[in-house]
Amino acid sequence: MPTRARLTFIEDAQEELIRYGRELIANTAHYIGPNGVVMRNTNALNCQNCHLDAGTRPWGNNYGAVWSTYPKFRARSGANETVVKRVNDCVERSLNGTALDSTGREMQAILAYIEWLGTGIARNEKPKGSGIVELAFMDRAADPKRGEAVYAAKCVTCHAADGQGMLKADGLTHLYPPLWGDKSYNQGAGLYRLSRFAGYVKANMPQGVTWNSPQLSDEEAWDVAAYVNSQPRPPKDLSGDWPDISKKPVDHPFGPFADQFPEKQHKYGPFGPIAEAAIRGSAETQKIRK
Repeated sequence: MPTRARLTFIEDAQEELIRYGRELIANTAHYIGPNGVVMRNTNALNCQNCHLDAGTRPWGNNYGAVWSTYPKFRARSGANETVVKRVNDCVERSLNGTALDSTGREMQAILAYIEWLGTGIARNEKPKGSGIVELAFMDRAADPKRGEAVYAAKCVTCHAADGQGMLKADGLTHLYPPLWGDKSYNQGAGLYRLSRFAGYVKANMPQGVTWNSPQLSDEEAWDVAAYVNSQPRPPKDLSGDWPDISKKPVDHPFGPFADQFPEKQHKYGPFGPIAEAAIRGSAETQKIRK
């Protein structure tokens, strides 16, 4: 049996790994960014730019349900995915980098932290406040021009008129992240879907608001999402995504599609008609199978 000293050593080592994992989430660019002290791999973003408060804020795209719900099937890849795969998806898309070694210390630390956050959550349970708020679809398309006005009024102070954010005093990492351009997330990132970005900013932006005391209206959230996601950003090869195109979300902005709606409508909406057509198609498919 392990001695008490050995158990203490293991516990201390695990605690250190968890703490390092949290640090990697909070200050990703410092460690693995363009001028990272461990490796130079990703863009200028930190994981917590999208997963607020190191993945703990309610409706701040938090990690509360990750450990309890993975491995799971995801239609985007058409396969069962592990937590490692999910983390590396973010590294390759939101951070526009290359996948981390699954056995490396950085990945192991991130896994340890996410597992620790999931302590006590039952398998397949999704705690309230996990992920991102889902907004009701508008009856119109989201409007980048209206969104530009929202951005100028609510976002420019932190993210700058050119969308490039604000650097910290060290000149290496960002206090406020770039929202477009070479240093931002690429076209394969989850926030490039309008519903994800709109729900995210509704519950969390401008800086200082909370999900239960928002400042943006739903329409403002949709429109500013349209403005930000109409700006240039790094491309991503998405040819392997959504092998079953009928499973694409209504706001996945790239064809081909299983319906007849144009690509522009899949990007900006209105999304209601697309969703309704998908429901009708699914019901008809079920009738045929019966």
